[in-house]
Amino acid sequence: MIKWEVEAVALAAPVSDRLIILTRYPQLGQAKTRLIPALGQAGAAEQHRQMVEHTLNQARQLRQQMPLTIEVWFTGATTAEMQAWLGDDLSYHPQQGDDLGDRLSYAVAMAFQSGCQRVVMLGTDCPFVDSVLLRQAFLRLAQQDVVLGPAMDGGYYLIGLRQPFLFLFEGIAWSTAQVLEQTCAIARAHGLRFYRLPWLSDIDYPKDLPIWAAATATLSVIIPVLNEAASLEHTLAAVQTGSYLEVIVVDGGSQDQTVAIAQKWGAQVITTTPGRGHQMNVGATAARGDLLLFLHGDTRLPLGFDALARRILAQTGVVGAAFMLKIEGQSPCLRLVEWGVKWRSRLFQLPYGDQAIFLKAATFKQIGGFAELPIMEDFVFIQALRRLGRVAIAPAAVLTSGRRWQKLGVLKVTLLNQLMIVGYRLGVSPVRLARWYRTWR
Repeated sequence: MIKWEVEAVALAAPVSDRLIILTRYPQLGQAKTRLIPALGQAGAAEQHRQMVEHTLNQARQLRQQMPLTIEVWFTGATTAEMQAWLGDDLSYHPQQGDDLGDRLSYAVAMAFQSGCQRVVMLGTDCPFVDSVLLRQAFLRLAQQDVVLGPAMDGGYYLIGLRQPFLFLFEGIAWSTAQVLEQTCAIARAHGLRFYRLPWLSDIDYPKDLPIWAAATATLSVIIPVLNEAASLEHTLAAVQTGSYLEVIVVDGGSQDQTVAIAQKWGAQVITTTPGRGHQMNVGATAARGDLLLFLHGDTRLPLGFDALARRILAQTGVVGAAFMLKIEGQSPCLRLVEWGVKWRSRLFQLPYGDQAIFLKAATFKQIGGFAELPIMEDFVFIQALRRLGRVAIAPAAVLTSGRRWQKLGVLKVTLLNQLMIVGYRLGVSPVRLARWYRTWR
């Protein structure tokens, strides 16, 4: 390991958090060489280009959420070529050193020398690294010395530090299955506290290419609406932050500007008879995506929702998922509702429709879609989903309108929802339940 004498060079303006991305220019015959037997030189270079741009998209999403400097440490090109390719909003530096350990050590030393307090480094080979995961890495560094993203091949896809622990890069058998184990052993020997992020897979060999397909699968966002002009614009604006999407708004006969707003935002609009279960089934039938996300018209998705949904649905045993719930409004009672939803969802795997349920299209077809009931369609759907496997809860929250709680009161809405569930379990007809619900509200 080279002992770096860190010279004074022009780095980005000091920001306490630094995200360092190590990559190379997509040069023919030099990029992703282990994929060349399957893709050819041009195909491997193109695959590399797409993965780098995908990683940078997630990094930029993170920068919208927290103050952050993004540095690209590169090889195989000039700074001008990298800037022309990836844009001028990033800081570029040629990699320094003979092996990966040298390059990581130098970049870390330079970052802390320039005054940053937390550094997270990653490559561009793991497409399931998203802005949510990157944010988690930075937040964990508030309590931990080191954060590691373990890779299935025995290495790591990410390392985060809150001090320049350069010894973590010494004596490592790089490009072997021992990298993670050796790094953890060194951290323990020095008494460092470290945290492990979820295990993820890199794309190194042709057998890994399905990982890319899963990470970039088209996500169809299906929004059933009826007179949602007051909220729909905010909902669609949040959806548009995602990538590899199609957006389908299924209108049940709105009399306001709902359809015009949906068209303005470029959504595919389908008009049908009202009924949320029916409308969602109509949208799913029209969807072309491998993944489906059902979103209420008055609910906003979190930044990074798309990558997070793909990562969760790629987990073994997960058949569907939903987000945590946050309700608009300042009342402490709303916080209690959110707390209750959190534990109901996690302990009983029982999210409701306002939490934006998502799953694979094949799974949706397997359970026959939503029951076209006047009420309780989401409850019945989740029950069917739970029989197939685990229903996961994403570590991020949707923001839903608080208008029901503001109009009726938190206690009344909560009691009304619970009465609907009890009534349904006791065998009361959904038609009768819907009539009661309309009367009581």
